[in-house]
Amino acid sequence: MILSASRRTDIPNYYADWFFNRMKEGFVYVRNPMNPRQVSEIRLSPEIIDCIVFWTKNPAPMIPRLGELKNYPYYFQFTLTGYGADMERNMPDKKGIVIPVFQRLSEKIGSERVIWRYDPILFNGKYTPACHLQMFEQMAAALRGYTRKCVISFVDRYAKNSKAMEAVGAYDLEETALIDFAGRLSEIARANGMEMGSCAEETDLESCGIRHNCCIDKGLIESLTGCRMNVGKDKYQREACGCVESIDIGAYNTCKNGCAYCYANHSLDSVIRNCARYDPHSPLLCGEIGEEDKVTVRQVKSVRDGQMSLFDRQNMI
Repeated sequence: MILSASRRTDIPNYYADWFFNRMKEGFVYVRNPMNPRQVSEIRLSPEIIDCIVFWTKNPAPMIPRLGELKNYPYYFQFTLTGYGADMERNMPDKKGIVIPVFQRLSEKIGSERVIWRYDPILFNGKYTPACHLQMFEQMAAALRGYTRKCVISFVDRYAKNSKAMEAVGAYDLEETALIDFAGRLSEIARANGMEMGSCAEETDLESCGIRHNCCIDKGLIESLTGCRMNVGKDKYQREACGCVESIDIGAYNTCKNGCAYCYANHSLDSVIRNCARYDPHSPLLCGEIGEEDKVTVRQVKSVRDGQMSLFDRQNMI
């Protein structure tokens, strides 16, 4: 089993204590987002968990306790953009705080295990293509040697964020301009020793040197573990998504980063209401089991398929 923590909320930033308590107790409860009365009990142990993928904008609360994960392979998807408080309301200063956190995490666990996400890229009157290029170049220089890969995506419009997109004056680039912009990002990344990938993008950016990326990446997991993984594409993600199957233990409407482009929160009121129910000792993130809830043990198992040979590992380099 590959554990995702989490596409739905920033567990490392806001719920690190809860996460480590769950790992210590060996199980977690997760509500079905489509049917909240259905709750899965998921067992957590080194024999079952093949890798943990963390998604975060600020893993500082988790860094002092990473030693507790010594028996688990893991890596971080670390989102770091140039947006200010107008777009990411509750994020600390990027240059003074977040970039040093990125550097410290990389020094602790290795540059191959910290993926830089410059996403989503949104264009408006303030955050123009020229502005993004300038911010990206400054950040890439600061992160040189601290990561091997940068992943980009362009903001998607959903029913949940359409009003927010209108409120910030977001606009789309036509395809030729978009490809030119992506190519310039790719050149900056390569100049700073980084491979670049795209996340769930319909537009083909191969001509820019940008491959379709797998954020939950079978190849990286195999490289980190030295084992082949018998796992296929995640059928619950978008068609353009290259991620392999995983189990996400987060919950929607619980992220406090306050991003204007967010698709994981329905409203500020729902976030405030749910976060008020947070208990780091509860098996359920931001809530408790009610009388009408049905808890079912989800059958999970390792997807490891034997040790990789030296020949296999050399071919991955």
